[in-house]
Amino acid sequence: MAGRILVIEDEPAVREMVGFVLRQDGFRVIEAGDAETGRRRVADQPPDLILMDWMLPGVSGVELTRELKADPLTREIPVLMLTARGEEDDKVRGLECGAEDYVTKPFSPRELVARIRAILRRVSPHTSDQAVQAGPLRLDPATHRVDVAGMEVDLGPTEFRLLHFFMTHTDKVYSRARLLDRVWGTNVFIEERTVDVHIRRLRKALGPHGVAGMVQTVRGAGYRFSPGTGAR
Repeated sequence: MAGRILVIEDEPAVREMVGFVLRQDGFRVIEAGDAETGRRRVADQPPDLILMDWMLPGVSGVELTRELKADPLTREIPVLMLTARGEEDDKVRGLECGAEDYVTKPFSPRELVARIRAILRRVSPHTSDQAVQAGPLRLDPATHRVDVAGMEVDLGPTEFRLLHFFMTHTDKVYSRARLLDRVWGTNVFIEERTVDVHIRRLRKALGPHGVAGMVQTVRGAGYRFSPGTGAR
């Protein structure tokens, strides 16, 4: 499944090469040359995965990864560390800061893409590539696209997974805790109120298309997705 990849790399030549390789393989690529720009990119539109250079100007890739993994809103975004360091201790340090995996430079494009796809398969709770539809709302996991009557809806990775889960489990009420288990995974420990943040983001994205009301709040119980309900 292709997705949105944020490449945080300060060397333009490496960034350009990596971006080219990933686009050729169907990924959507966002780029940043330093930690501050990377933070803004994540805040604007959370990616499905971050390719993080170890050595960044100012704040290092290790520090930025640790920071992202400490934030409940970004800690589920997988990080693949790009490093020229080959020492065992440095590799361990990269993993200890929260990175899912690392690739040592120089690396082959085939290896990089294989590592990315392996991580995305591992962290994604939804594995079916079959498109689902609810009224005018359509979600296609194979292309990672959502549209309403042909008009594309731009969603972050968590909102995409949340909507995918809802659209495949319609008209059932799910508590925040249950949604955390089913969408985020049982090995992720974040506050239940984080679900509310992503529900708001999802409704905000669906609102202009007139289908935000499909995502309903059931007072005292949780949330329900009802395809027969319009926007509110």
